[in-house]
This record gives sequence, C-alpha cells and structure tokens, in this order.
Amino acid sequence: MPFINDAERFFTADAYARENGIELIEVSNGRAVVSMEIRDRHRNSHGTVHGGAIFTLADCAFALASNSHGIPAAAINASISYLTAARNGRLTAVAEEFAKNQKLGSYTVIITDDQENRIAIFQGMVYRKQP
Repeated sequence: MPFINDAERFFTADAYARENGIELIEVSNGRAVVSMEIRDRHRNSHGTVHGGAIFTLADCAFALASNSHGIPAAAINASISYLTAARNGRLTAVAEEFAKNQKLGSYTVIITDDQENRIAIFQGMVYRKQP
C-alpha cells in the first residue's frame, strides 16, 4: 500500500484543493473522504455554494480514491448531479470504488452537508497508467 502511506503528500501537492480549503479526512484502498468548510469564496451570486466548488470537492475525493492502489490514475470522464443547494456549514465528499480492472476504474462520490443531506452525486472513471 505505498500510496496510502503517501496520500498526505499526494494531497498536499494539490494546490487547487488547498486554495479551496479542502481537507483530507481519510484514505483507504478504493475510498477517500475529504471535507470543506463553506466560506464566502465558495458562494455564487444566489448565495449558495457554487457548483464548481462542489465539483472540486468531489473531484478531489475521486482523485485520492482512484490513486489509492499505488498505480497512477487519470480521469477520463466525470459527471455530477446537484440534488439540492448548500448554504452553510461543512460539506463532505465520500468517494468509493464501484468497479476496477487493470486499466479502468469507476467511482461514485456522495457529497453531503452537516445534517447528512445529500447535496450532489458525482461519478467518474479513470485510466490506470500501467508501467
């Protein structure tokens, strides 16, 4: 499990995640949890959390989970469905591996608020770079 031991360094190297206030909570094989305290910088003109901020949070969890096996993985597809608006508090994204083989991996990320309300669902696929 070389990646899991190195997950903190992998996460710290993600300048975009850091700039957006995303925090690493947990990484294990095929799974990752990240969170983000909602700040003014995350709000859109309606006063709710910008879809791009939610996507970024989900994408960060997706990257950590898909790279957790120690094989470099790069996204080849990602989509998100927004279920309800988020306004305050903390958002958490939990990424879980849905399916994988030597070259491809599929992941589902559920984004919730402090009250466990489902805010969005993200699905992504990666290509695993073989040595």
